[in-house]
Amino acid sequence: MYNIEHKYIHISRFILLFPLLFLATEAFAQYRSKVYEEYIDKYSDLAIEHMDKYKIPASVTLAQALLESGAGKSDLARRSNNHFGIKCHRDWRGGRVYAADDLPNDCFRKYDRAEQSYQDHSEFLLRSRYSALFELPITDYKGWARGLQKSGYATDRAYANKLIKLIEDYELFRFDDKKYRKSVTPKQREKEKEREVANATWEHQPFLTHGLVYVLAVKGDTYASIAQEFGFKEKDLLHFNEVPEDFPLNEGDVVYFQKKKSRADKPYFEHVVEVGESMHSISQKYGVRLKNLYKLNKKDYEYVPEEGDVLKLR
Repeated sequence: MYNIEHKYIHISRFILLFPLLFLATEAFAQYRSKVYEEYIDKYSDLAIEHMDKYKIPASVTLAQALLESGAGKSDLARRSNNHFGIKCHRDWRGGRVYAADDLPNDCFRKYDRAEQSYQDHSEFLLRSRYSALFELPITDYKGWARGLQKSGYATDRAYANKLIKLIEDYELFRFDDKKYRKSVTPKQREKEKEREVANATWEHQPFLTHGLVYVLAVKGDTYASIAQEFGFKEKDLLHFNEVPEDFPLNEGDVVYFQKKKSRADKPYFEHVVEVGESMHSISQKYGVRLKNLYKLNKKDYEYVPEEGDVLKLR
């Protein structure tokens, strides 16, 4: 696979202040299930409580629960209050229920209440096989998702990518950051953004790749701070990068200063999916609009890229 070359460009700030056409920001999650949103409202406080106690990202806990339980609607969740698909294992002494999974009659744990399932899930991840995950920042949901798959939590080759899609579609990352939890009012959030911008001291070097101008995020960046530095409106950067408000930036993430393209430039014809990649992260890597990436590959929005999948870029 080709490596993306970041080309340094000399660019004055006034050049970046070209007139911007703002169209209504396309929702990062083009489709949301009311059932999923109701589940999140019901269990987000519990996930945050467990994050504070066990240092497991609330976003990851919620995404796993949504995926494993079908937002609490699966037969295993309804009959056994098992929201995480945890099997019995040799050390389990509690209730049991049997259902087809990897084998025709696998043993799953049974609980009296859903809260017990959340408690068991947190304690389950304290096992040594998952210890490396706790060295990651609490906001690194992508690292956690990749780590869970590589540590053998699930056999699904697309497990990490499915978790990441859920976290981003439903903006579950907001529960990992105290600034953006439900208890924070919009006014408080706006003041926090103003403080972040006021305290920003870094400078970014613009690059030019795929014919698009962008910068690479550094630690502590937000879309608001980068917008302030270069004289943009935050909503325009969110639009160009196809993300919702408060979408987290990680060091090295690409932030485009203009609308992405309908297809990748040559010689980028295809991309082989790796663990932890989403359609959005791939669209950012090659400067291709998200809806076009789905269209090029004849996929609907429910598609989750699996490790080894080959996606067309043009």
